[in-house]
Amino acid sequence: MIEHVLTVTCRSRRGIVAAVAGHLAARGCNIVDSAQFDDLDTGRFFMRVGFNSEEGLGLAEVEEGFAAAAAPFDMTYAFHDATARAKVLVMVSRFGHCLNDILYRTRIGALPIEIVGVVSNHFDYQKVVVNQDIPFHHIQVTKANKAEAEAHLMQVVEGSGAELVVLARYMQVLSDAVCQRMSGRIINIHHSFLPSFKGANPYKQAHERGVKLIGATAHYVTADLDEGPIIEQDVARVTHAQSPADYVSIGRDVEAQVLSRAVHAHIHHRVFLNGNSTVVFPASPGSYASERMG
Repeated sequence: MIEHVLTVTCRSRRGIVAAVAGHLAARGCNIVDSAQFDDLDTGRFFMRVGFNSEEGLGLAEVEEGFAAAAAPFDMTYAFHDATARAKVLVMVSRFGHCLNDILYRTRIGALPIEIVGVVSNHFDYQKVVVNQDIPFHHIQVTKANKAEAEAHLMQVVEGSGAELVVLARYMQVLSDAVCQRMSGRIINIHHSFLPSFKGANPYKQAHERGVKLIGATAHYVTADLDEGPIIEQDVARVTHAQSPADYVSIGRDVEAQVLSRAVHAHIHHRVFLNGNSTVVFPASPGSYASERMG
């Protein structure tokens, strides 16, 4: 089991890995999982280290003195408790496949999070949510009350202590103010037909055009609609023999899987913002099982 995680970003230069490893070794820590990426285009360096304290030190004790090691490299860094379950607020409208997938994965331990609430602009999934002892918040959104609705949403976010908001097919557009305030803390899912097939019935449009691949994209939400930094994507092959309804069914499966993988990567501190893009470190074969079960 990985007990702690250290994330580091800074300008690339010699000696960063040695400085990090040296600090951890000096405090009796054993590195279990390490990944780094040197972006030659931007000159930025990214590093994630999973480690255990053989002496049973807490995060504060391990972090003590690291600022001195980080200063020569001007590092942006954070120490994380790998055993803590991230507090997640899920938002949904009338399509429940992603919500149901997240609820199921959380229940069986495949997605080690604490769902602190579900927000919806409809009542379709109220019973499903409250039956699992999860708070349900109905926030109706109209053109007239959008500012009031978003103020209510932010009250829910702050009151629940949510660290991450997941838009599980939530069909309302969030304002620029909310996107900026929650930058890097909101993940959205949508089909991967953008910008070709916008609006209603994108799968029907894709079927009419003879599309051979359908897919989904999970990304961080920004003020630019559906254009935030991408975290995870996947595709599925379809044929002319399948109907628009088949496309929808296959597409929903892909959307649910992609969103859950994106959330999994985020809560395990494997996603680094890199301008308009991301650096996403995959879980190593030796560490995935412990991460998966929390």
